Amino acid sequence: MFKKILIANRGEIACRVAATARRMAVQTVAVYSDADADAQHVQACDEAVHIGGSAPKDSYLRWERILDAAKATGAQAIHPGYGFLSENEEFANACAAAGLVFIGPPASAILAMGLKAESKQLMEKAGVPLVPGYHGSDQDPALLQREADRIGYPVLIKASAGGGGKGMRAVDKAEDFAAALASCQREAINSFGDDAVLIEKYVQRPRHIEIQVFGDTQGNYVYLFERDCSVQRRHQKVLEEAPAPGMTQELRREMGEAAVAAARAVHYVGAGTVEFIVEQRPDGSMKFFFMEMNTRLQVEHPVTEAITGQDLVEWQLRVAFGEELPLKQEQLRITGHAIEARICAENPDNNFLPATGTLHVYGLPDCVRFERGPVRVDSGVRQGDAISPFYDSMIAKLIVHGGTRDEALARLDRALAALRVVGVQSNVQFLRRVLATPSFANANLDTALIPREQAVLFDQEPIGLALAVAGAVAQTVLAEHAQAAPQPGTWADPWGQRDDWRAYTPMQRRFDYIFRGEAGSAALRILHDGALQLTVAGQTGLLRFAGAPDDVTLHFGDASLRASLLRQGETVHIFAGRGATQIELVDLLAHAGDSHGEGGRLTAPMPGKVVSFAVKAGDKVSKGQALAVMEAMKMEHTIAAPADGTVAELLYAPGDQVAEGAELLKLAA
Repeated sequence: MFKKILIANRGEIACRVAATARRMAVQTVAVYSDADADAQHVQACDEAVHIGGSAPKDSYLRWERILDAAKATGAQAIHPGYGFLSENEEFANACAAAGLVFIGPPASAILAMGLKAESKQLMEKAGVPLVPGYHGSDQDPALLQREADRIGYPVLIKASAGGGGKGMRAVDKAEDFAAALASCQREAINSFGDDAVLIEKYVQRPRHIEIQVFGDTQGNYVYLFERDCSVQRRHQKVLEEAPAPGMTQELRREMGEAAVAAARAVHYVGAGTVEFIVEQRPDGSMKFFFMEMNTRLQVEHPVTEAITGQDLVEWQLRVAFGEELPLKQEQLRITGHAIEARICAENPDNNFLPATGTLHVYGLPDCVRFERGPVRVDSGVRQGDAISPFYDSMIAKLIVHGGTRDEALARLDRALAALRVVGVQSNVQFLRRVLATPSFANANLDTALIPREQAVLFDQEPIGLALAVAGAVAQTVLAEHAQAAPQPGTWADPWGQRDDWRAYTPMQRRFDYIFRGEAGSAALRILHDGALQLTVAGQTGLLRFAGAPDDVTLHFGDASLRASLLRQGETVHIFAGRGATQIELVDLLAHAGDSHGEGGRLTAPMPGKVVSFAVKAGDKVSKGQALAVMEAMKMEHTIAAPADGTVAELLYAPGDQVAEGAELLKLAA
């Protein structure tokens, strides 16, 4: 086995690879950018080498620096993880030229499968079913429009060199095609350096089912069954599970053999994933079509590990070292059901806009990292780390395993309820709402599940205003009493204690708050018998609470809630079994000088790069009209006009980097 490997990646996948290498007594070398100098993956490895600036193009995509680091540290092989250089045939060739083993497929296989159009032609020859479409090299926009018209709408435009949902647009009618094509090509050139696209029929009610394959240098191949990745937002996966619900043994075998045929066609070695679109027909049958092959380890590989009991990173290392596959096809078995949830720094209620910030609180459910078991968390960050705009928005992967799908669902919901993320917006509560939808609970899956269930997925509040205010007040009172409590064995002046006791008129306090964007105030009266009476939104009742802030039981009127209360600045975070929320307690004196008049300003919702402006100074615009496009965390985001007006001035130019909150342009009412 290798004595030392370099991991050419960052975050949770670098930590994941390092964990298996450590178990196999293989030493590891990390590489890191300026932004990752103190990152968890740096500390997870035995050695670390700085390779450049924070932006990926200045560090993790500079393969010549990575090769230099491998040579300098004596590494024998390089594991690319996923993303970055993992599917770069030039890098794979460079590793071989430098005498290093690339822990992945041959460069020829990466090249063959890396361009979607060419791979479709190759798969057609191998007898793998294909979706009707255009995969040609002629990229004339007029021709692409004619091909889309021929195929019939809706169609899907996909970057030929793409992946991860980038450079992909669904088009419902002909008049929208040109604009969607331009946007898709722009995102493709920024992400992959290649704006070539292909056009495919957009399958109605499709499921996204993929097959994990493995090959070795002796020509042996196996498939490690399937994963259902249908639940997606913005063409990126949200929840993944294995095995796929409703899969028959016959269909599993057919898809598995087709995936192996695809791998054989390119003489594949190592871990790969063959992705299929599965059409659900009215008679209940399913027909599958080849979509693409990812020539690397997948983000969702832990669910396959959970149901097979195999460590796929160990398989990668052994195959790359020249060993045969550890098991044959007939030795592989499925045990139970596994689901993975991607915990991301984003705002689901604002079109999943990526979020940045510091993880002031990052509390994990009771689990063991990187070990097979009922609950597992793969993460590349710790409490106190910053989520920066330079990389993708994923914080962690939460993986659960159960004897049945229902058991796994219940375990995942409990684990999500126990997860604490404070300091940056996350999708944790959104994921819990997805699990609770009838569609997901009953395995009525397709790639449109999230839009179909949007009425129950977005802008939902599990904890109402009254209980939110009650929780914020309880947290404040508990904190004040804990601070004012005398030390044991010491005398305290009763007239100096902050216990709200008054000799005559009952004490009354005002609490100003902002809840879900709406401001209000509540009144708390401390009665002579010590009872607390709360008035909020026209409702008056006794407020009772017991316990400590991290586990308190609240009673207000007829409502009760057991919750964990955490305060950061003016914001009180409330975590409960039914969900989580937050409420801001506003100190009016502290904000007396603040200005609330934004006028005609339009600001960047996140740090990023200005891609383009759709308007110029003097243009009249309508509310909701697209004004600018920004790129952050590898995705494009459209900035729309908040109201009717006239563009007074553009304050930046395309290509400029801007900070969160930077004013992009001025609108005159």
